[in-house]
Amino acid sequence: MRAAALSIVSLLVMASLGGCFGEEKEVIEEIDIFGSLCSDNGGSISNTTWYHYGNATDATKVSDIFNGTSVLVGDNAPVCAIGTYYGIGMTTFEPTIGVTSLDNLYMTSWGNGPAGSTAIVRCSGLIGMSNVSEYSCEDVYSALLPVPNSNDPYVYVDPWTDRIMKFDMHALLGMTVEWSDNEGQSWIGPSVATGWSVQDHQTIASSPYPAAFHQTTWVFCVNGNYPYPVCSASNDGGLTWGPELPGTPSDCESGGLTGHITGSENGNFYRGNRGCNGGEGYSIYRSTNGGLTWTEHPLPTETSGTAETWNFEEAQVATDSEDNVHAFWMGFDNMPYYSYSLNEGDTWSSPIMIAPPIGLNGTGFPVITAGSAGKVALAYLGDSGGDTWNGYITVITDAFSDVPLLTTVQVNEWGDPLDTSSGCGYNRCGGFGDFNDIAIDQHGRVWFGHAHNVGGEIGIYGTMAVGPTLRDEPLSPMPLGGPGTL
Repeated sequence: MRAAALSIVSLLVMASLGGCFGEEKEVIEEIDIFGSLCSDNGGSISNTTWYHYGNATDATKVSDIFNGTSVLVGDNAPVCAIGTYYGIGMTTFEPTIGVTSLDNLYMTSWGNGPAGSTAIVRCSGLIGMSNVSEYSCEDVYSALLPVPNSNDPYVYVDPWTDRIMKFDMHALLGMTVEWSDNEGQSWIGPSVATGWSVQDHQTIASSPYPAAFHQTTWVFCVNGNYPYPVCSASNDGGLTWGPELPGTPSDCESGGLTGHITGSENGNFYRGNRGCNGGEGYSIYRSTNGGLTWTEHPLPTETSGTAETWNFEEAQVATDSEDNVHAFWMGFDNMPYYSYSLNEGDTWSSPIMIAPPIGLNGTGFPVITAGSAGKVALAYLGDSGGDTWNGYITVITDAFSDVPLLTTVQVNEWGDPLDTSSGCGYNRCGGFGDFNDIAIDQHGRVWFGHAHNVGGEIGIYGTMAVGPTLRDEPLSPMPLGGPGTL
């Protein structure tokens, strides 16, 4: 634990003073905002928690006064936060995750299902538990004829219908789709989602865009070994799929690899990767017609540049409940950058570097999600020195503030690294594979799906045992996890 430094709020207390003029004078009262945050947790901030502003500015060591007023008010006020993680008890590779309205969490487990298939691991009792012994994880993929294991296992939960979709990509030759509408108790399919392209590095999402035979429209995009990704849509919940069409403007050469696709409340789809100019910056690509056509919306990367690593393509994107768009990418310095758009990606805010003030050597594997308007969670891996790779979650509860407060937690304790191999955050690495995933539950708690490579490439959910919420109600505290849950 470390003692919290003082941040001073200036309160204007009007005191009537004696004297011949009987005039009033402003008296400054000093209040320690951060020192009293975690009174229920020993009284001081965890040594794996940081409160900061952009560009690694320690909020506990600078004034919070901006234009004569504290910025640490309303949704931008600090909340006690402690990071932790919980293991699923099985290995994972390129973990994708999802959460249903019944508070079940899902993660892929490569090769651990029936007959060596991809397992869909359901963790029940984890959300809202009061004791670590209350949660359990099991494979719920129980198809009569299991689909063979795939190169890129993928699971996605439709936020609007709770449908669990299992996508399997087979040796770059094709993709099959199965789904469950009862928390994994039974499965329908497989259907075939294979077009004319090579299938690799798929990403899938849904949105309420009007569909003829289902409540939501589904879109997947893959690297088709073309100068751009190719995308296909389903309007019947995954049973049939339309033709594979360019996932960018038709004359674009962005490269085929792409970050996770996401669907917005207004029916739009978004995904991010290199810009059409061949790599000088990242762009967000938007579809307003169910994935049929896409427009390019360049991100403000003029000062940050773009990463030159294995997962360089991963500009990530999320939308909040009011259809604001939030983007996350790694710059040329391998540091994480964030920007938002209030007009569906047409223009963007000035980017901020969101790493905590601890001198990280580099970061990678970015993921992002959003809840209520302006509430965003960003997760990534970071090297704290000597190739000690840790998991980080940064929550911004008022992204639209003039000076947004960033709350960052390290999900693993010091002495419990997630990986110690050289350059892990910049390359295909252990259970991280090419990408990780993130989601928020209905209560506003963020879940970062990745792996504990040192512990045997076990799948883990990083989160905050206590911390700020991404919805409108405060979070209930949870017990700490850690190595004992692996």
